[in-house]
Amino acid sequence: MTGWFHMRGVAAAVIAAALSSGCGGTGDGGQTASAGVPARGGTLKIIGNADVDHLSTSSAYYTPTNSLLRGMARQLVTYPPDTNFDRQARLVPDLATVVPTLANGGISPDGRTYTFHLRSAAKWNTTPPRQVTAADEVRGIKLLCNPVSPTGAPGYYESTIVGMDAFCHAFAKVNGLAPDIKAFVNSHEIPGLAAPNDSTVVFSLLAPASDFLNILALPFASPMPVEYLDYVPDGPEARTHTISDGPYQITHYVPNREIELHRSPAWDSSADPFRKAYVDSIEIIEGVGVESVQQQIQAGTADMSWDQVPPTADLATLLAANDPDLVLGLAGDHFVASLYLPINLISPNAGGALRNLKVRQALEYAVDKTALTQVYGGPQVAQPMNQAVVSAAGGFAPGYDPYPTPGSRGDSAKARALLTEAGYPNGITVKLLYRTYGMEPQAAQTVQASLQRGGFTVQLVPATGSDFFAKYLQNPDNAKRGVWDLAVSAWIPDWFGNNGRTAIEVPFDGRTFGPNTTDYGDYNSAAANALMDQAIHSLTEAQADTFWVRAAARVMEDAVIVPLIQQNVPIYHSSRLRNCIYWMPGLNCDITQVWIQGARR
Repeated sequence: MTGWFHMRGVAAAVIAAALSSGCGGTGDGGQTASAGVPARGGTLKIIGNADVDHLSTSSAYYTPTNSLLRGMARQLVTYPPDTNFDRQARLVPDLATVVPTLANGGISPDGRTYTFHLRSAAKWNTTPPRQVTAADEVRGIKLLCNPVSPTGAPGYYESTIVGMDAFCHAFAKVNGLAPDIKAFVNSHEIPGLAAPNDSTVVFSLLAPASDFLNILALPFASPMPVEYLDYVPDGPEARTHTISDGPYQITHYVPNREIELHRSPAWDSSADPFRKAYVDSIEIIEGVGVESVQQQIQAGTADMSWDQVPPTADLATLLAANDPDLVLGLAGDHFVASLYLPINLISPNAGGALRNLKVRQALEYAVDKTALTQVYGGPQVAQPMNQAVVSAAGGFAPGYDPYPTPGSRGDSAKARALLTEAGYPNGITVKLLYRTYGMEPQAAQTVQASLQRGGFTVQLVPATGSDFFAKYLQNPDNAKRGVWDLAVSAWIPDWFGNNGRTAIEVPFDGRTFGPNTTDYGDYNSAAANALMDQAIHSLTEAQADTFWVRAAARVMEDAVIVPLIQQNVPIYHSSRLRNCIYWMPGLNCDITQVWIQGARR
């Protein structure tokens, strides 16, 4: 998950600092509004600000893009539409006929071999429609590390699948021309990936990985049709020749303006039990400001926001009115999204002062987190965060707070004292990167004010939503040049349930630092990396979590981020929209479940 979080968490990633998922909605929250017979047909109207980050599943890493791909790209396993947090976090078969387990023989006794059997009726919307095969899944995994637009979370796959690391390193050296990429894919194999026949895929792992199925549920791991090898991955031509194996297909796409989807004639509901696809078409209009988004949804001229949450003032009114069209997330107290400050450890600014631990600890003590909760709507949707992970993530330790301040309002005196101890009695100047729409400017100003009270001089660096990640945070050259020192960024784990890897390994494992990185500040700790490796290769989730807790604590001991707040991501929909099931990977209504009151096919 940008209006929405960059997912990585599922990266990913959404209205970047304003979104999260967790607490139950107000009123029926759209969850019980499906009473009666669903209406089939009609057009779902979605509006928002920014475009997709990518249309290729190999590199898409933005929460709104996840919502889009829910309707047009399938995986071997997926998360079901369910209003219960724990049930939605439990994987179900998608393209696969069953979820592999030790009991059904799909997982070998040593936990290193996973075998999947594919549904025969799942088809691409080609002319004529063609079955999705095991070779398509192998191709999708290979293209994860293409040299033009690779996945933003390579560690998931390179550190898990036999031979994937060597394959990806060789692939990275191929030039970016489509014929050369195609030749490499067709002439090189991944030793740990096999397709013995059209309906069987077998993965061999370097070591047991209790979260391997979760990794395969990500859009990254989607199969890809052979036609995609004719284009540069996610290039302009590829974006106008998308192929779908889901219920919807893109029929019109204008970058930064609009996306239109219609029902795919190749889709067979009998081979896709979890996507209902009630509406016939979906229109996504971009370039709309946050105030206009809210006004249009309330007026009924649009149904959902693409990448915006209700403005703070409107949110307060909606909460007070217990508005039934406001949804705060799934039932239960599950804070899943975080707002935090990544610290650029390789910035040359102020003589490299951010490499000094005491300077970073001064940042930890300086920020008024309680003030930020008010920016994002108050305690119903946000609360101060004191750890490297949110409370719904693996590695969370109840009660842990390594840098406590009174009422979470910051301790300016402590911050100034630490700066003096570090050799900076007059403070230092830092550059704070932030997004220029929604609540982001106010959040940046709030952080700026508290840091300045703590002895820092803060220069604000504005960026558009699309530039914030792609141009700045995920570009290592800008980190090395000191274009930014801190950033008001957001994070949501790529999945929930046994998700320590996505909450901790992806943003903090410096061994994957490079283009499209999500370890924005180049944190690379041998001690933390070792704990992550032990967690990843644990046989059970419980065993893994003991190592994730220690790894998350090490991140905080090294003070490489400043956690700010954890959130519930509020969403608002039109009164004619029914069955808004909050889907966590997209932090929005599941577009394959909603229906329009009064619609006709």
